[in-house]
Amino acid sequence: MRVLILGGGLMGRAAAHDLCRQPDTEDVVIADIDPAKAEAAVAVARCGTARPLTLDVRDREAVVAALRDADAALGAVSYTVNFELAKLAIEAGCHWCDMGGNNAVVAAQLQLDEEAKRAGVSVIPDTGLAPGMVGPLAMHGVRGMDRADSVHIRVGGLPRQPESPLNYMLVFSVQGLINEYVEPCVAIRDGRVVDDIEPLVDVETLEVPPPFGTLEAFNTSGGTSTLPSTLKGKVRNLDYKTIRYPGHAAQVRAMLELGLMSDEPLDVAGVAVAPRDVLERLIALNIPMGDDDVVLVRVVVEGEKDGRPARAIYEMMDYRDEKTGLTAMMRGTAFPSAAICAMMGRGETPAGAVPQELALDCDRFIEELKARGLPLEVRFETG
Repeated sequence: MRVLILGGGLMGRAAAHDLCRQPDTEDVVIADIDPAKAEAAVAVARCGTARPLTLDVRDREAVVAALRDADAALGAVSYTVNFELAKLAIEAGCHWCDMGGNNAVVAAQLQLDEEAKRAGVSVIPDTGLAPGMVGPLAMHGVRGMDRADSVHIRVGGLPRQPESPLNYMLVFSVQGLINEYVEPCVAIRDGRVVDDIEPLVDVETLEVPPPFGTLEAFNTSGGTSTLPSTLKGKVRNLDYKTIRYPGHAAQVRAMLELGLMSDEPLDVAGVAVAPRDVLERLIALNIPMGDDDVVLVRVVVEGEKDGRPARAIYEMMDYRDEKTGLTAMMRGTAFPSAAICAMMGRGETPAGAVPQELALDCDRFIEELKARGLPLEVRFETG
């Protein structure tokens, strides 16, 4: 299996580390416009099958050539280029998955279904953590019920030791973080898909095993990905909330209401300034990009099995791997994407542009996650 990874940042590096360790991988090419990033990703991979490639994803001919040399490709670059990259992968006859991050882009990618089928290519967007692995987990729970009523997804990436301000540290891009806080959320309520739910509200408390105790969870955008469309008519309620230390939602909501997350320029002493640009810069300066983190996942599917109330529960609490240096967020985001990339390369996914919860054998996917050392616990309770 020959694999191409586009993007040599944190997630691309972790994906390369994983894919290099698959027994059937012959070649892993890590491409980035910055040759130093590609080289650094190869160093993190720590294996002889990885090699760097300097590549600008806007260079159509160069991208197609690189894709033609691969069986499967994984996009760990900005979501703004994912639609075009998926089209180029189809042209090159290469399976494609990416880490997504934008519902409109994902919807456009899924419109490539017929083209992908004709080319015999799998296109699976929006892989990763959330959006990502929580989709197949939720689908696994729904399929395990005779009747599924609700799906509740709670996910958070947190510092193990909270510090002011915000009791948070950057575990992925500032732009992606603010997108989650400002864009409308999508859910299923009383059987109806609702796509205009406010972010940073509906705060609930969540009890987590020590050392964390009581945390909070609140609405953010993007985490449900394609699940509302997939599960419409199959469940009455589905929601997604982000986990943070208590008080975070109120602090960030105040910033939103003050207009600090607005893209609309303001005149400041004769200079047009977008408040969001300033906020992003201040967050980058004052909130560290840490590595001592934890990823928390809780997916609960409720319904009925054999005439009795039932719950399928999927939980994960993962920490930075001291041996490899990979953070919990790198592992939790990149490893599921790498697993899907490998499954595509092995011919385990259907041709077409398909949401991951429909494209994957969910049991196999869970096996792949556990094989990568992700501490995912699966429980099924009745009565």
